[in-house]
Amino acid sequence: MNSKNLYLDDLRPTPEGFERVYDYEEFVAYISQNGMPDFISFDHDLGLGKTGFDCAKWLVEYCLDNQAALPEFIVHSQNPVGKENIESLLSNFRKSLL
Repeated sequence: MNSKNLYLDDLRPTPEGFERVYDYEEFVAYISQNGMPDFISFDHDLGLGKTGFDCAKWLVEYCLDNQAALPEFIVHSQNPVGKENIESLLSNFRKSLL
């Protein structure tokens, strides 16, 4: 069985084995059309508009609305505050489900 790995970033090259989305709209569209990936790698700063944190907030709502499990994730962002915000949100959501 092939796992689905999603890479959210507007600038960096896509790692091998990942499908790529560049911004909030593509992130939402990908999951809405393809279902939950097994793994997500988040960037925070996505150029103009919404951030990786907005994507993480949407993901939490998606999980709640669809009784879906939160996938494994990492945050590869170089923005230390943005990285911490995404990690805290998703980790706290995961803990709240236990």
